[in-house]
Amino acid sequence: MKSQSAKPFVKWAGGKGKLLKTLEENLPADFDDVESVTYIEPFVGGGAMLFHMLGNHPNIKRAIINDINPALINCYRRIKNNHVALIAELKKIHETYYQINDLEGRRQLYYVHRDEYNLIPVSKRNTIRAASLFIFLNRTCFNGLYRENNSGGFNVPAGRYVRPTICNEQGILDAHRILQNVEIISESYERVMKFVNWNEYNFFYFDPPYRPLLGANNFKQYTLNAFNDPEQEKLKSFCDEINAHGGLFMLSNSDSEIESGINYFEELYDGYNVQHIYAPRTINAFVPGVQMTTEILVKNY
Repeated sequence: MKSQSAKPFVKWAGGKGKLLKTLEENLPADFDDVESVTYIEPFVGGGAMLFHMLGNHPNIKRAIINDINPALINCYRRIKNNHVALIAELKKIHETYYQINDLEGRRQLYYVHRDEYNLIPVSKRNTIRAASLFIFLNRTCFNGLYRENNSGGFNVPAGRYVRPTICNEQGILDAHRILQNVEIISESYERVMKFVNWNEYNFFYFDPPYRPLLGANNFKQYTLNAFNDPEQEKLKSFCDEINAHGGLFMLSNSDSEIESGINYFEELYDGYNVQHIYAPRTINAFVPGVQMTTEILVKNY
């Protein structure tokens, strides 16, 4: 894949944009010496790591991305395959939005589009219109959060942005170019295994939903698909399978403790390389600024 500049087209909770330097430093030592790499990201989210890897490592000849959120994956697919029509839809929404001069009027338009989006059945959110609404809501909702109610409806309130970027045409063009050789899947992360050729040099990067710092009882569920401790344990078994096949993996998660004070992931991934790294985190949605916290990286190399 040719080196190209691209950045995430959506804001995404837990995005890795501020950790890219650290993640880059923790790649396998021989990564750039390998002639042909397959890069696999089973929890792609906003894609900061994906775009970084494809833009900086031309020896990645094949890439596979997955996310269980079908509406998010629809955006990746529309940008890959229907970018011109998507840009046209976003420009229409942009023009309508900026014809309204007061914040209250824009807020009302936000809820009109949110209602339109939520009337689309989850199984049918695979159109250009659905992708344009998803991107609009992401760019104008409170804090760029993606959250669903029990019916799968997007329920984040409007943000109070003065000049939100609704149609980043160049950003979509850049993402379109870099996604051309990327295989895009929307299934449970385990299903990516059927697309893997174990005769290749396979590198997996995992960025799953983080375990709460204070344990499973503090889990905040933003979508219909909870990722609790049994799911973390299933993911560890999946990593064991990758390791047994000779694949390489790096996994990010929180520096979470069991109630006894034992680090949850050090115990779960005993036998693997578990490192503690510093990561900047927004204090909360209402207070500007960041604080440094620790996360863990798990590697099998």
